[in-house]
Amino acid sequence: MTAADRTLDDQARIRELTEQWAETVRSRDVERIMQIYADDVRAFDAVAQLQFKGKAAYKAHWQACMEQCPAQGSMQFKIDQLQVETGGDLGLAHYLCYCGGTDEKGEEQGSWMRVTVGWRRIGGEWKITHDHFSAPFDMKTGETLFKLQP
Repeated sequence: MTAADRTLDDQARIRELTEQWAETVRSRDVERIMQIYADDVRAFDAVAQLQFKGKAAYKAHWQACMEQCPAQGSMQFKIDQLQVETGGDLGLAHYLCYCGGTDEKGEEQGSWMRVTVGWRRIGGEWKITHDHFSAPFDMKTGETLFKLQP
């Protein structure tokens, strides 16, 4: 296998893992969500605090997020414009992600987020070592721009 073939295989694998992970998020299964993360993950999420250090801290955050989602109704977690680059045992992905769901009134609530993900091959498996979810905001008003569309 050539280096170019290996790179294409690695990029395809990260795309596949990203889509599988998104499906797992939609299923609200925190244990399975966390399987893709490295033990030493550092996460910059758009919610709650400045950063999360380590898998246990990020798992607690994911559990809190899932508790905020309505138990009934659909959960939306859609990846758009996924781009992946790899080199050796490192990978980088970025995409737009729509996260939302149906509230207790049956109304859709959600927004598009920007996501950057750092990957590292550990023990032959690709794991997320860093992710960063963010929402754009208006610098003058401080308001988050939840209504933007890709």
